[in-house]
Amino acid sequence: MVLDTKSLRQQQIDLAAHVILQDEYSSPQWIGGADVGFEQQGSVTRAVITVLSWPQLELVEYQIARVPTPLPYIPGLLSFREVPGLMAAWEKIQHKPELVLVDGQGIAHPRRLGVASHFGLLANVATIGVAKSRLCGDDVIPDEEPTSYLPLMAGEEQLGWVLRSKKRCKPLYISPGHKIDFLSSLTWVNQSLRGYRLPEPTRFADGIASNRVFFKRMNEKIS
Repeated sequence: MVLDTKSLRQQQIDLAAHVILQDEYSSPQWIGGADVGFEQQGSVTRAVITVLSWPQLELVEYQIARVPTPLPYIPGLLSFREVPGLMAAWEKIQHKPELVLVDGQGIAHPRRLGVASHFGLLANVATIGVAKSRLCGDDVIPDEEPTSYLPLMAGEEQLGWVLRSKKRCKPLYISPGHKIDFLSSLTWVNQSLRGYRLPEPTRFADGIASNRVFFKRMNEKIS
């Protein structure tokens, strides 16, 4: 199969025009996390949505969806690979959160449509991108103290924030996904930290999506 990557990039540009960079969500009762892993040498996508109570940040629900991976890894087009699985997991969620933290980029993307923005648009939910690495924007490093941050800029345009969430850990790259502004994105991530590098919603989603031992044991206890 020959992929029309030019068409996919144009779709990103078209979708990015609909991203809302202002707060449009109610005060949350639940806050979500989203991440994706892969099985069978990448042919199966394992997408996870977690739901935590707010402000307790206790796990209320999580759902896993396994779907055929629609396309190979192509830099800059990751959302087309991951969003179908996330939407399948989202459809299974009973306690729909008002805000979802997504392991990946929001608008901090060459065409301003990372997986958090793409998912937010399709699910019609407020989202924040919480990425472990920088995709685009200027390379800046915040101070070592936890909660130190700097704006993530691309020239004169702000894309998000670079946040030191934990001492002696690499920073996170926070960017609005959809229906949220810059300051709120940073605030929600900071308020969701509990001593780990990742905020709790994506920490749980990352652990389940990655099939890590602790979360496998947790799943066994729940089931």
